[in-house]
Amino acid sequence: MTVPDFIEVYDGALSADACRALVERFQASTRVQRGETGSGVDVAMKDSWDIAISRHPEWTDACAQLNDAVIQGFKHYLRRYAHLALAPLKLQMQRPDGTMALLDADAVATLDDAHLMGLIAKVFRPGAINLQRYLADQGGYPYWHCEQYPKLDQGEALHRAVLWTIYLNDDFANGETEFLYQARKIAPRTGSLLIAPGGFTHTHRGNQPRGGDKYIATSWVLYQRAESLFATG
Repeated sequence: MTVPDFIEVYDGALSADACRALVERFQASTRVQRGETGSGVDVAMKDSWDIAISRHPEWTDACAQLNDAVIQGFKHYLRRYAHLALAPLKLQMQRPDGTMALLDADAVATLDDAHLMGLIAKVFRPGAINLQRYLADQGGYPYWHCEQYPKLDQGEALHRAVLWTIYLNDDFANGETEFLYQARKIAPRTGSLLIAPGGFTHTHRGNQPRGGDKYIATSWVLYQRAESLFATG
């Protein structure tokens, strides 16, 4: 039996035309700023140019487009790795006779889309989306990092269940997303969606693109905050 590494890639999550349109919008935008990490701008750690598109109303349509693409892949991911939802929470579903049944991995794997989307809406929420440009032969994210860490923002970084990246182009060499402990490099392919856990077990870095600029959209799927999950009102 092959042991999973919990790194999944879904090709064709976004069309080549849609990817090209996002790249062109990025290039024409005045919102571009130096890319930040959790500790601020440090080009030795991360050398990129970013647009935090979730902050800007004119990018609302792009955020919806990207979240729609991600949720399709995330449904596949959750059906395979149901304990992403089940391990931290006791989840139940109503039977036809009105009684409640405890959900297990087999049940999640066979849920229809409507019920699975209900589960996702109950447990998870989308993160803020960043568009990023890594300049050819210069840019990259060489620092080995993970996505979960303490931060003075109501702990949002600690709510990150999985990371996701959609590669918007692939007309360059190298530029892989490299996972340290899994010894795996994910080569960018236009429109492909990468999903992986956000914790230290999936420490990763973004390798420098060669011969062309690299564009990505990236964010996280977060757990709902406790006030929402355990609301009694």
